[in-house]
Amino acid sequence: MGEFEAARTAVSAVPKRLFIGGEWRDASSGRTFEVEDPATGKALCSVADATPADGLAALEAAVAAQPSWAATAPRERGEVLRRAYDLLLERREELAALMTAEMGKPYAESLGEVAYAAEFFRWFAEEAVRVGGDYAVAPDGGSRFLVMRQPVGPSLLVTPWNFPMAMGTRKIGPAVAAGCTMVLKPAEQTPLSALALAGVLREAGLPDGVLSVLPTAAPGEVVEPLLRDGRIRKLSFTGSTEVGRLLLGQCADQVLRVSLELGGNAPFIVFADADLDDAVEGAMLAKMRNIGEACTAANRFYAQAPIAEEFTRRLAERMDGLVIGPGLETGAQVGPLIDEAARQKAATLVEDAVARGAVIRTHGRVAEGPGYFYPPTVLSGVPADARMRHEEIFAPVAPVTTFETEDEVLGWANDTAHGLVAYVYTTDLARAFRVSESLQTGMVGLNRGVVSNPAAPFGGVKQSGLGREGGKVGIEEFLETKYIAIA
Repeated sequence: MGEFEAARTAVSAVPKRLFIGGEWRDASSGRTFEVEDPATGKALCSVADATPADGLAALEAAVAAQPSWAATAPRERGEVLRRAYDLLLERREELAALMTAEMGKPYAESLGEVAYAAEFFRWFAEEAVRVGGDYAVAPDGGSRFLVMRQPVGPSLLVTPWNFPMAMGTRKIGPAVAAGCTMVLKPAEQTPLSALALAGVLREAGLPDGVLSVLPTAAPGEVVEPLLRDGRIRKLSFTGSTEVGRLLLGQCADQVLRVSLELGGNAPFIVFADADLDDAVEGAMLAKMRNIGEACTAANRFYAQAPIAEEFTRRLAERMDGLVIGPGLETGAQVGPLIDEAARQKAATLVEDAVARGAVIRTHGRVAEGPGYFYPPTVLSGVPADARMRHEEIFAPVAPVTTFETEDEVLGWANDTAHGLVAYVYTTDLARAFRVSESLQTGMVGLNRGVVSNPAAPFGGVKQSGLGREGGKVGIEEFLETKYIAIA
């Protein structure tokens, strides 16, 4: 079966309804909204459009299921995740075709994302049985301390469109392992992957009510009442910094536990002593993963003067050779952006940089034809006042600026409100540690263009977020600490 036929089959097979309390149901209003194919700009299908009343129904289901789910044996919770891991891999091709159809990324990348998404289930299946506690004698010897970890309770999970399956499993995995029930609100652009994920978890044995999924074209109307209700005890959100700030304010009244994975403005620094072949390869990974639509995407390239021209030339050559086309088309390496607004933003940022003196080294024009395609673009001599030096691009656009000294580039790299990830290429060991320690980011890719790994803590500092996902600390975000003083 070809990828296009596989996508049609996958889209047809996914329920287009809300998933609440273990049941597929229509929206209470009867309304639906269209899911668009970004490669054509045409509708793929229609999906039930959840209302605030549907949100409260999902919350009721989560609250009702919380006591029994929290009391479920950790091993049993882990085995649900392990079965879901196996099912995701078993259906990898079908789920990848579905993801490409609704999000646009190349099919090969979607295959990779399904495998990546599954790894979160495998990791947290193993972490479910490792939630520990503590016992100690008080320093004065007069009492005993008992410390235990308990699930935080019903949690609201809000996921983005750019990694529609992996961002779901990265949140669901630790919540299931910790014993929390969940209401998941997927991005309105990509609800199908989340609905397919709900079906997988149900088949894996997740009890009714532990997970509900609410597609909606009016996310604010559905999310805010849940945050202000008081029975939701945790918000985990991945998305823009602007929306994250808004949700953080809404969480304040009920003093909710909050995890926020927000925007980035990642610097990619290449020192003159770097292995240039490795640096260019890393730059391609850091920039072009997910068509550049990733919070971890390299947003600002800084190349030291002695190698700046050669690095830029090689990067432009590699970017120019990429094949643009629908993500389901054989050989396509660069799919469409998510929508017309994203494409227009990329074009505007390029135009702004050129007007301020930057030079286009390859492409830089909106692609013709249907769909929201923007060609891979490299610019050199991008000045400090260009918007793309300060705004998240979220497109296959690589602005390169030349630097002279280590102190200079560190000043530029840290001159941002964001601090998610940075990339550094150097063969000088002392510099590698010195620069990594000086960068104001939650993650650093040292001679490596990809940092994401389910076994490692993912997250940022400053306005890139709060908390961490993945790794040993990922489950901590869904656990409360209780101290019992013993006479």
